[in-house]
Amino acid sequence: MGSISEQGSNGEIASENIPIVDLSPFTSSESADKSPAARLKAAQDLVRACREVGFVYIKNHGVSASELEQAFTVSKSFYDLPTEEKMRAPHPPGWAVHRGYSWPGLEKVSGALSADDNVEELAAKLREVQDYKESYEVGSENNPDQPNVWPPPEVMPEWRPFMTSFYWTCFEAAKHILRALALGIGLSDENHLLNYHSGDYNQLRLLHYPPIPATAVEGGKFARMPAHTDWSSMTMLFQDDCGGLQVESPSQPGEFIDVAPIPGTCLMNVGDLLMRWSNDYLRSTSHRVQLPPRQDRYTGDERLTRARYSIPYFVTTDPDRVVECLTGRFEGGEKAKYGPITQREYSAMRARMQY
Repeated sequence: MGSISEQGSNGEIASENIPIVDLSPFTSSESADKSPAARLKAAQDLVRACREVGFVYIKNHGVSASELEQAFTVSKSFYDLPTEEKMRAPHPPGWAVHRGYSWPGLEKVSGALSADDNVEELAAKLREVQDYKESYEVGSENNPDQPNVWPPPEVMPEWRPFMTSFYWTCFEAAKHILRALALGIGLSDENHLLNYHSGDYNQLRLLHYPPIPATAVEGGKFARMPAHTDWSSMTMLFQDDCGGLQVESPSQPGEFIDVAPIPGTCLMNVGDLLMRWSNDYLRSTSHRVQLPPRQDRYTGDERLTRARYSIPYFVTTDPDRVVECLTGRFEGGEKAKYGPITQREYSAMRARMQY
Protein backbone atom coordinates (compact mmCIF):
# COMPACT_ATOMS: atom_id res chain seq x y z
CA MET A 1 0.00 0.00 0.00
CA GLY A 2 1.38 3.39 -0.93
CA SER A 3 0.52 7.01 -0.33
CA ILE A 4 2.10 9.38 -2.82
CA SER A 5 1.05 12.99 -3.26
CA GLU A 6 1.26 15.59 -5.97
CA GLN A 7 0.70 19.35 -5.92
CA GLY A 8 -2.52 20.68 -7.41
CA SER A 9 -2.67 23.82 -9.53
CA ASN A 10 -3.56 26.03 -6.54
CA GLY A 11 -1.39 24.35 -3.94
CA GLU A 12 -3.75 21.57 -2.86
CA ILE A 13 -2.22 18.18 -2.15
CA ALA A 14 -3.84 15.42 -4.22
CA SER A 15 -3.26 11.71 -3.93
CA GLU A 16 -1.17 9.94 -6.53
CA ASN A 17 -2.53 10.58 -10.02
CA ILE A 18 -5.90 11.85 -8.79
CA PRO A 19 -6.29 15.20 -10.55
CA ILE A 20 -8.09 18.29 -9.33
CA VAL A 21 -10.54 19.72 -11.88
CA ASP A 22 -12.17 23.14 -11.61
CA LEU A 23 -15.76 22.89 -12.83
CA SER A 24 -16.51 26.62 -12.51
CA PRO A 25 -17.11 27.04 -16.28
CA PHE A 26 -20.20 24.88 -15.70
CA THR A 27 -21.24 25.83 -12.17
CA SER A 28 -20.18 29.37 -11.34
CA SER A 29 -22.58 32.30 -11.57
CA GLU A 30 -19.76 34.74 -10.88
CA SER A 31 -16.85 35.87 -13.03
CA ALA A 32 -15.60 32.45 -14.15
CA ASP A 33 -14.72 31.99 -17.79
CA LYS A 34 -17.76 30.26 -19.31
CA SER A 35 -16.58 30.46 -22.90
CA PRO A 36 -16.98 27.35 -25.09
CA ALA A 37 -13.21 26.87 -24.94
CA ALA A 38 -13.15 26.99 -21.12
CA ARG A 39 -16.07 24.60 -20.87
CA LEU A 40 -14.45 22.18 -23.30
CA LYS A 41 -11.14 22.24 -21.43
CA ALA A 42 -12.81 21.56 -18.06
CA ALA A 43 -14.88 18.77 -19.63
CA GLN A 44 -11.86 17.15 -21.27
CA ASP A 45 -9.86 17.38 -18.03
CA LEU A 46 -12.74 15.66 -16.21
CA VAL A 47 -13.00 12.88 -18.78
CA ARG A 48 -9.23 12.36 -18.81
CA ALA A 49 -9.29 11.80 -15.05
CA CYS A 50 -12.25 9.44 -15.39
CA ARG A 51 -10.45 7.47 -18.07
CA GLU A 52 -7.06 7.23 -16.42
CA VAL A 53 -8.00 7.00 -12.74
CA GLY A 54 -11.76 6.79 -12.34
CA PHE A 55 -11.58 9.31 -9.46
CA VAL A 56 -11.24 13.10 -9.55
CA TYR A 57 -11.34 15.95 -7.05
CA ILE A 58 -13.81 18.61 -8.24
CA LYS A 59 -13.55 22.24 -7.19
CA ASN A 60 -16.53 24.56 -7.62
CA HIS A 61 -18.85 21.57 -7.73
CA GLY A 62 -22.01 23.55 -7.04
CA VAL A 63 -22.82 22.63 -3.41
CA SER A 64 -22.24 25.53 -1.05
CA ALA A 65 -19.88 25.22 1.90
CA SER A 66 -22.61 26.33 4.31
CA GLU A 67 -25.05 23.66 3.15
CA LEU A 68 -22.37 20.98 3.34
CA GLU A 69 -21.46 22.05 6.86
CA GLN A 70 -25.10 21.80 7.86
CA ALA A 71 -25.38 18.35 6.26
CA PHE A 72 -22.51 17.04 8.37
CA THR A 73 -23.89 18.72 11.50
CA VAL A 74 -27.36 17.20 11.03
CA SER A 75 -25.85 13.81 10.22
CA LYS A 76 -23.70 13.80 13.34
CA SER A 77 -26.70 14.82 15.45
CA PHE A 78 -28.60 11.79 14.19
CA TYR A 79 -25.77 9.37 14.93
CA ASP A 80 -25.39 10.84 18.41
CA LEU A 81 -28.93 9.67 19.22
CA PRO A 82 -29.43 6.56 21.36
CA THR A 83 -29.69 3.37 19.34
CA GLU A 84 -33.35 2.88 20.21
CA GLU A 85 -34.15 6.30 18.73
CA LYS A 86 -32.23 5.61 15.50
CA MET A 87 -34.01 2.27 15.24
CA ARG A 88 -37.33 4.06 14.91
CA ALA A 89 -36.44 4.51 11.23
CA PRO A 90 -35.01 1.06 10.43
CA HIS A 91 -33.84 -0.21 7.06
CA PRO A 92 -36.59 -2.55 5.77
CA PRO A 93 -35.82 -6.29 5.78
CA GLY A 94 -34.14 -7.76 2.71
CA TRP A 95 -32.38 -6.18 -0.23
CA ALA A 96 -35.21 -4.75 -2.34
CA VAL A 97 -35.74 -1.43 -0.50
CA HIS A 98 -32.62 0.50 0.49
CA ARG A 99 -33.81 3.30 2.77
CA GLY A 100 -33.64 4.37 6.40
CA TYR A 101 -31.15 3.48 9.11
CA SER A 102 -28.72 0.56 8.74
CA TRP A 103 -27.05 -0.42 12.01
CA PRO A 104 -23.48 -1.75 12.25
CA GLY A 105 -23.23 -5.21 10.72
CA LEU A 106 -26.45 -5.07 8.66
CA GLU A 107 -24.81 -4.22 5.35
CA LYS A 108 -21.95 -6.12 3.74
CA VAL A 109 -20.37 -4.16 0.92
CA SER A 110 -18.91 -6.36 -1.78
CA GLY A 111 -17.85 -6.25 -5.38
CA ALA A 112 -19.13 -9.79 -5.89
CA LEU A 113 -21.77 -10.86 -8.36
CA SER A 114 -23.61 -14.13 -8.01
CA ALA A 115 -26.10 -16.27 -9.84
CA ASP A 116 -29.37 -16.94 -8.02
CA ASP A 117 -28.47 -20.52 -7.18
CA ASN A 118 -25.52 -19.74 -4.93
CA VAL A 119 -26.23 -16.22 -3.66
CA GLU A 120 -27.00 -17.32 -0.07
CA GLU A 121 -23.84 -19.39 0.20
CA LEU A 122 -21.62 -16.61 -1.10
CA ALA A 123 -23.33 -13.94 1.00
CA ALA A 124 -22.82 -16.02 4.15
CA LYS A 125 -19.14 -16.38 3.35
CA LEU A 126 -18.74 -12.64 2.82
CA ARG A 127 -20.46 -11.89 6.14
CA GLU A 128 -17.86 -13.78 8.14
CA VAL A 129 -16.16 -10.37 8.39
CA GLN A 130 -18.69 -7.67 9.35
CA ASP A 131 -18.58 -4.09 8.09
CA TYR A 132 -18.44 -1.85 11.17
CA LYS A 133 -20.33 1.26 10.07
CA GLU A 134 -23.83 2.68 10.20
CA SER A 135 -25.66 4.54 7.47
CA TYR A 136 -28.88 6.25 6.52
CA GLU A 137 -30.29 6.19 2.99
CA VAL A 138 -32.50 8.90 1.54
CA GLY A 139 -34.13 9.08 -1.89
CA SER A 140 -36.66 11.07 -3.84
CA GLU A 141 -40.21 11.10 -2.56
CA ASN A 142 -41.22 10.45 -6.20
CA ASN A 143 -39.56 7.02 -6.33
CA PRO A 144 -42.35 4.42 -6.10
CA ASP A 145 -39.91 1.51 -5.78
CA GLN A 146 -37.95 2.87 -2.82
CA PRO A 147 -40.23 4.62 -0.30
CA ASN A 148 -38.34 6.72 2.21
CA VAL A 149 -38.17 5.75 5.86
CA TRP A 150 -38.10 8.81 8.11
CA PRO A 151 -37.49 9.27 11.83
CA PRO A 152 -40.66 10.37 13.64
CA PRO A 153 -40.71 14.19 13.95
CA GLU A 154 -40.37 13.99 17.73
CA VAL A 155 -37.05 12.13 17.31
CA MET A 156 -35.43 14.61 14.93
CA PRO A 157 -37.75 17.20 13.35
CA GLU A 158 -35.08 18.74 11.11
CA TRP A 159 -34.00 15.46 9.47
CA ARG A 160 -36.69 15.02 6.82
CA PRO A 161 -36.95 18.63 5.57
CA PHE A 162 -33.21 19.17 5.43
CA MET A 163 -32.30 15.87 3.81
CA THR A 164 -35.08 16.22 1.25
CA SER A 165 -33.73 19.62 0.24
CA PHE A 166 -30.09 18.50 0.30
CA TYR A 167 -30.91 15.51 -1.93
CA TRP A 168 -32.02 17.87 -4.71
CA THR A 169 -29.13 20.28 -4.11
CA CYS A 170 -26.77 17.40 -4.84
CA PHE A 171 -28.64 16.49 -8.01
CA GLU A 172 -28.34 20.04 -9.31
CA ALA A 173 -24.57 19.72 -8.87
CA ALA A 174 -24.63 16.28 -10.52
CA LYS A 175 -26.33 17.74 -13.61
CA HIS A 176 -23.26 19.89 -14.28
CA ILE A 177 -20.97 16.87 -14.03
CA LEU A 178 -23.15 14.81 -16.39
CA ARG A 179 -23.13 17.63 -18.92
CA ALA A 180 -19.37 17.99 -18.64
CA LEU A 181 -18.87 14.26 -19.11
CA ALA A 182 -21.03 14.25 -22.26
CA LEU A 183 -19.12 17.18 -23.71
CA GLY A 184 -15.76 15.71 -22.73
CA ILE A 185 -16.35 12.35 -24.42
CA GLY A 186 -17.53 14.03 -27.59
CA LEU A 187 -21.28 13.46 -27.56
CA SER A 188 -23.11 15.85 -29.87
CA ASP A 189 -25.78 16.58 -27.26
CA GLU A 190 -24.43 17.89 -23.96
CA ASN A 191 -27.60 16.62 -22.26
CA HIS A 192 -27.36 13.08 -23.66
CA LEU A 193 -26.32 11.45 -20.35
CA LEU A 194 -28.48 13.75 -18.25
CA ASN A 195 -31.58 12.78 -20.25
CA TYR A 196 -31.38 9.29 -18.70
CA HIS A 197 -31.39 10.74 -15.16
CA SER A 198 -34.60 12.31 -13.83
CA GLY A 199 -33.05 12.55 -10.37
CA ASP A 200 -35.81 10.48 -8.80
CA TYR A 201 -33.68 7.33 -8.59
CA ASN A 202 -30.52 8.64 -6.98
CA GLN A 203 -29.47 7.87 -3.42
CA LEU A 204 -28.16 10.12 -0.68
CA ARG A 205 -26.24 8.23 1.97
CA LEU A 206 -25.14 9.55 5.37
CA LEU A 207 -22.30 7.40 6.70
CA HIS A 208 -20.78 7.10 10.16
CA TYR A 209 -17.85 4.88 11.07
CA PRO A 210 -17.92 4.67 14.88
CA PRO A 211 -14.70 4.35 16.88
CA ILE A 212 -13.55 0.75 17.00
CA PRO A 213 -10.49 -1.00 18.45
CA ALA A 214 -7.84 -0.82 15.76
CA THR A 215 -6.80 -4.39 16.50
CA ALA A 216 -10.29 -5.64 15.53
CA VAL A 217 -9.79 -4.26 12.02
CA GLU A 218 -6.13 -5.20 11.76
CA GLY A 219 -6.93 -8.75 12.89
CA GLY A 220 -9.72 -9.19 10.34
CA LYS A 221 -12.62 -9.44 12.80
CA PHE A 222 -14.26 -6.31 11.35
CA ALA A 223 -13.85 -4.22 8.22
CA ARG A 224 -14.57 -0.53 7.77
CA MET A 225 -15.67 -0.88 4.14
CA PRO A 226 -14.05 -3.54 1.94
CA ALA A 227 -12.81 -2.90 -1.57
CA HIS A 228 -15.66 -2.46 -4.04
CA THR A 229 -16.84 -0.49 -7.03
CA ASP A 230 -20.07 1.53 -7.11
CA TRP A 231 -23.02 0.29 -9.13
CA SER A 232 -24.30 3.62 -10.34
CA SER A 233 -23.54 6.07 -13.13
CA MET A 234 -21.31 8.07 -10.81
CA THR A 235 -20.80 9.02 -7.18
CA MET A 236 -20.15 12.39 -5.57
CA LEU A 237 -18.44 12.04 -2.20
CA PHE A 238 -18.10 14.62 0.55
CA GLN A 239 -15.89 13.54 3.45
CA ASP A 240 -14.73 14.97 6.75
CA ASP A 241 -11.06 15.50 7.63
CA CYS A 242 -10.55 12.08 9.24
CA GLY A 243 -9.21 10.19 6.23
CA GLY A 244 -9.25 6.45 5.64
CA LEU A 245 -10.51 6.35 2.06
CA GLN A 246 -8.23 4.47 -0.32
CA VAL A 247 -8.38 4.02 -4.10
CA GLU A 248 -6.77 1.30 -6.16
CA SER A 249 -3.62 2.70 -7.73
CA PRO A 250 -3.97 3.35 -11.47
CA SER A 251 -0.32 2.43 -11.98
CA GLN A 252 -0.10 -0.58 -9.62
CA PRO A 253 -3.24 -2.75 -9.74
CA GLY A 254 -3.93 -4.42 -6.41
CA GLU A 255 -2.20 -1.64 -4.47
CA PHE A 256 -4.26 1.03 -2.70
CA ILE A 257 -3.36 4.69 -2.12
CA ASP A 258 -4.68 7.07 0.52
CA VAL A 259 -7.08 9.74 -0.72
CA ALA A 260 -6.57 12.77 1.48
CA PRO A 261 -9.58 15.03 2.06
CA ILE A 262 -9.17 18.41 0.31
CA PRO A 263 -11.34 21.21 1.73
CA GLY A 264 -13.67 22.76 -0.82
CA THR A 265 -13.75 19.76 -3.13
CA CYS A 266 -15.88 16.72 -3.66
CA LEU A 267 -14.57 13.45 -4.97
CA MET A 268 -16.32 12.14 -8.06
CA ASN A 269 -15.90 8.58 -9.29
CA VAL A 270 -17.23 6.59 -12.21
CA GLY A 271 -19.71 3.82 -11.40
CA ASP A 272 -19.98 0.40 -13.01
CA LEU A 273 -23.04 1.36 -15.04
CA LEU A 274 -21.29 4.35 -16.63
CA MET A 275 -18.20 2.27 -17.37
CA ARG A 276 -20.41 -0.27 -19.14
CA TRP A 277 -22.35 2.52 -20.85
CA SER A 278 -19.11 4.05 -22.16
CA ASN A 279 -17.93 0.66 -23.45
CA ASP A 280 -15.12 0.73 -20.87
CA TYR A 281 -13.89 4.13 -22.09
CA LEU A 282 -14.35 5.47 -18.54
CA ARG A 283 -13.02 3.55 -15.54
CA SER A 284 -14.89 2.36 -12.46
CA THR A 285 -12.16 2.01 -9.84
CA SER A 286 -12.13 -0.15 -6.74
CA HIS A 287 -11.97 1.73 -3.43
CA ARG A 288 -12.26 0.98 0.28
CA VAL A 289 -12.21 2.54 3.75
CA GLN A 290 -9.44 1.40 6.07
CA LEU A 291 -8.12 2.64 9.39
CA PRO A 292 -7.65 6.41 9.23
CA PRO A 293 -3.99 7.43 9.00
CA ARG A 294 -2.52 8.63 12.29
CA GLN A 295 -5.93 9.19 13.84
CA ASP A 296 -5.96 6.53 16.54
CA ARG A 297 -6.77 7.48 20.12
CA TYR A 298 -6.36 5.41 23.26
CA THR A 299 -8.63 4.08 25.98
CA GLY A 300 -6.18 2.74 28.49
CA ASP A 301 -3.82 0.59 26.44
CA GLU A 302 -6.30 0.01 23.61
CA ARG A 303 -6.08 1.95 20.37
CA LEU A 304 -9.43 3.21 19.08
CA THR A 305 -10.01 4.66 15.64
CA ARG A 306 -11.43 8.13 15.32
CA ALA A 307 -15.04 8.44 14.16
CA ARG A 308 -15.41 9.19 10.45
CA TYR A 309 -18.33 10.85 8.66
CA SER A 310 -18.90 10.95 4.92
CA ILE A 311 -21.74 11.73 2.52
CA PRO A 312 -21.83 9.93 -0.82
CA TYR A 313 -24.49 10.80 -3.41
CA PHE A 314 -25.07 8.03 -5.95
CA VAL A 315 -26.37 9.17 -9.32
CA THR A 316 -28.08 6.57 -11.48
CA THR A 317 -30.26 6.26 -14.54
CA ASP A 318 -34.01 5.84 -14.37
CA PRO A 319 -34.59 2.13 -13.74
CA ASP A 320 -36.30 1.11 -16.97
CA ARG A 321 -34.28 3.17 -19.43
CA VAL A 322 -32.26 0.77 -21.55
CA VAL A 323 -28.56 1.60 -21.46
CA GLU A 324 -26.61 0.57 -24.55
CA CYS A 325 -22.88 0.94 -25.12
CA LEU A 326 -21.78 4.21 -26.67
CA THR A 327 -19.78 2.97 -29.63
CA GLY A 328 -18.11 4.55 -32.64
CA ARG A 329 -16.90 7.55 -30.63
CA PHE A 330 -13.75 6.21 -29.01
CA GLU A 331 -10.57 4.65 -30.24
CA GLY A 332 -11.03 0.89 -30.22
CA GLY A 333 -14.65 1.28 -29.12
CA GLU A 334 -16.53 0.52 -32.32
CA LYS A 335 -17.88 -2.83 -31.16
CA ALA A 336 -20.13 -3.06 -28.10
CA LYS A 337 -18.60 -5.15 -25.31
CA TYR A 338 -21.89 -5.50 -23.40
CA GLY A 339 -25.50 -6.08 -24.25
CA PRO A 340 -28.28 -3.62 -23.41
CA ILE A 341 -29.35 -3.54 -19.76
CA THR A 342 -31.56 -1.53 -17.46
CA GLN A 343 -30.47 -0.16 -14.13
CA ARG A 344 -33.26 -2.15 -12.48
CA GLU A 345 -31.78 -5.43 -13.73
CA TYR A 346 -28.25 -4.52 -12.77
CA SER A 347 -28.96 -3.15 -9.30
CA ALA A 348 -31.07 -6.18 -8.33
CA MET A 349 -28.14 -8.41 -9.20
CA ARG A 350 -25.84 -6.39 -6.93
CA ALA A 351 -28.25 -5.75 -4.03
CA ARG A 352 -28.87 -9.46 -3.40
CA MET A 353 -25.25 -9.76 -2.31
CA GLN A 354 -25.23 -6.71 -0.08
CA TYR A 355 -28.25 -7.18 2.22
